[in-house]
Order: sequence, then C-alpha cells, then structure tokens
Amino acid sequence: MLTRLSTHLAIGFLKFLAILPYGLVARFGDGLGWLLYQIPSRRKRVVHINLRLCFPQWDAARRNEVAGQHFRHVIRSYVERSVQWFGSAAKLEKLVQIESEIDLLDPDMPPTLLLGAHFVGIEAGSIFINYALQRQCGALYQPISNPLLDKVAIEARGRFGSHMASRADSARIVLRWLRDRKPVMLGADMDYGKRNSMFVSFFGVPACTLTATGRLARTGNAQVVPFIGEVLPGYKGYRLKVFKPWENYPSGDDYADARRMNEWLEAEIPHIPEQYYWVHKRFKTRPEGEKGFY
Repeated sequence: MLTRLSTHLAIGFLKFLAILPYGLVARFGDGLGWLLYQIPSRRKRVVHINLRLCFPQWDAARRNEVAGQHFRHVIRSYVERSVQWFGSAAKLEKLVQIESEIDLLDPDMPPTLLLGAHFVGIEAGSIFINYALQRQCGALYQPISNPLLDKVAIEARGRFGSHMASRADSARIVLRWLRDRKPVMLGADMDYGKRNSMFVSFFGVPACTLTATGRLARTGNAQVVPFIGEVLPGYKGYRLKVFKPWENYPSGDDYADARRMNEWLEAEIPHIPEQYYWVHKRFKTRPEGEKGFY
C-alpha cells in the first residue's frame, strides 16, 4: 500500500517521465517488465493460468513466450501512464494513429456506447478517443483504492472534456448522458463478480460476464461501438482502432448479447495475444460448487 509520501513521489516521477522522449520511456518500461518477469509472483502465475485455460493447444514454450511479452507490456503500460496522463495533446497526436470505421466527428452521431476492450493500450485509446471526438464524453471508471492516486487518475482521464463516473454509480448517469447524445466509454470484459453478470463462454471457459452493456444499449436506444488501443511495435506509439457498430445489437437476450462481446474478443485477441490483459483474474468468480483456478 503506497503511503501519501510515496504516492506523491510516484506521481512526481510520472510527471518527470512525461517530459522525456516517448521512446526512452517505453524502453525503460519494457526493460523493467522483462526484469520483473524473471521474479516469481502471483501475477505471473495468473498470466500462465489464463493462457493455459484459453489456449490449451499451445505448448509450454509458446505460453512462456507470450506470458513474458505480456508482462513486459503490462509494466510498460504503467510506466507510460506518464505520457498518457501528463503528456501534451500535441505529443499524444504524434503518438496515436487512428483507424476508424465510423466518422468520429459526425455531428449527428446517435447515442453511442464506446466499448473499450482491455488490451494494454486501453488507457491511451480511451484518453485519445475522447480527444478525437472533440466533444464532451462520459466515461465509467473503476475507483483506485489509493484516494490521492484516484484523484489524479480522474483528472488525467478527464482532461479532454470527459465526465467521469464511478462504475458503482453508473446506470442513471449513463442513461442521462445517452439522452444528451454524449458518447459514453465503458469496459465490460472483466470479472466484476456475480452482480449484473452471468456465466458465458470465453475461449471455452465459463466466465462471469457483465450484461450491463446490452441492457444500457437497449434502454438508452444506443449503438455499441467497440474500440481497441493497440501498442505499435518498435516503440512507435499506439493505434486506436474503432470498429463499426455491432449490427442487431442489443438482441434483447442478455446471454446472447454477453456472448456477442466474448465472441468478438475471441476473434480479436489472437491478432495480438500478448497485449490482452491476462494479469487480470478473468475466471476468479466460478459457478456454484466449481473449484477456483487461482
């Protein structure tokens, strides 16, 4: 647990890194990730369990290769919060390539839920899609247990006009935002427990999956537009990939809508498996009577 002094020091260090060249910061984070992967840890174990569950066809060498790359990406993503939170808009513009299948500047954009997938570049993608839209957006976030760090994160994530709301207080706020034609960013591909969730297959394993996206889209008469923040090779920055709205979604069937999201992830993750957020205990919540994996 970070003390107040150590939190201030950590934030100060991130602000210092933000003024350095991005390539230097990215290489530092990559090297730190490589070093930490050499040390046994709970999170390293979680990564290996998740990869073994989702890709049982991989041999140990392939799994270890992807796990090592992923650990480097994760630690690097924490270090790169420096640029994402404190770097200038001009610096971010140079670092983020946009590939969008929709017109982000469309003044007549219908009510829209922007569904961010938890790849390691989600922070950069979420901040920059808000900037690229050039309008006020809403965004849901999971509070950080450290109050000072939470305050800094909220300010950084909302600095281009995004209005932040805690996930716990979200439903009414999101519907109000949608009525006001304010695009809303949210993530739904993590295990938040059984509330508002059901067990849906994810790479063949039952995963506790939120049903909120489909229900919010149905109630708010909104389209769902998924996006991915991808880290580019060669320390070149990021690619923000914005996809077309899902057709025939929501369907009115919570299970089918949750499965739609997981199917989409199953199609996208194999393109860059090392960048999906395997350090998260995606299968932490289990069906009644089933033994845990972690």
